[in-house]
Parts: sequence; C-alpha cells; structure tokens
Amino acid sequence: MSAILSPGSMKLRTMLEDDLDSVINIEEAAYSHPWTLGIFKDCMRVGYHCQVLEQEGIIHGYAVMSAAVGEAHILNVCVHPLSQGSGFGRLLVNHLIDAARRMRAEIILLEVRPSNKVALALYHDMGFCEVGTRRHYYPSHNGREDALILALNL
Repeated sequence: MSAILSPGSMKLRTMLEDDLDSVINIEEAAYSHPWTLGIFKDCMRVGYHCQVLEQEGIIHGYAVMSAAVGEAHILNVCVHPLSQGSGFGRLLVNHLIDAARRMRAEIILLEVRPSNKVALALYHDMGFCEVGTRRHYYPSHNGREDALILALNL
C-alpha cells in the first residue's frame, strides 16, 4: 500500500528487497553502528512493518516496526543525513503511529540513544514519554551507551 504524502512524487510504501541497497547506504551514512543487510532481510521475512519514503525513485528514509498482542515496537527510523531537517522523520513516525493504531496496538514503544538529541526532541514533541532505561544497550565508540525507553499510549 502506498500513501501519497505531498503533491508530486513523494510516497511512503512497503520496503522491497530491491530497496535494500539504498536502505543500507542510508543506514551506514546515518549510524556509527548500522544494522546489517541480514537484519533488514529478517525483518521483512517475519512480516514486520517495513516502509520506505521515496521521491522520484530516491529513497530518503525508512522505518521498521513490529506489532503483537496490543503492543507496537518501533525498531528503526532513519532519514538520510542529507535529507534530515525536512520533516521526513516526523512523517515516518506519524505513519508508524497510524499503522500501530490500525494493528490495534494500545501502546507503542521505542529505544533511543540519550545522545541522539534531535530524535529525542522529536519523540517528546510527538507525545512519547520516558518509561525506563536499558543499561549498556547500544554499542558506541567508547564501549556501550544506555537506551532510553519511550512509550506512547494509543
């Protein structure tokens, strides 16, 4: 299913295997410790909600979410560094919230690095609240970094 996001050719659509080269390129450009190709393939294989944000054949970002038993979990939201600041991250998260509601989730959860101030501000602005911490969750250049657990009641 595709959703037209603005006039012209911007659209949000299901991630396809043919998209994975672009997705990996974005992942590697945006993160110091990126997901592997195998992780994305596994997410698609098990039926997670995997979407890409595309304009005129160029993928600007993507999102991955799982949902089960009344709970949705945002696993990855990423916008290419050259496309950041354009509202694409908010658009992707709004889509995930809407999708979680359609899946009858009652709550949506995610983890975010405390050092990712831009993402943290976005999530707080969208109504997510901190509900916990996962100690030493993320790999970092200096060992491990905690993750803040955020939740939004739907």
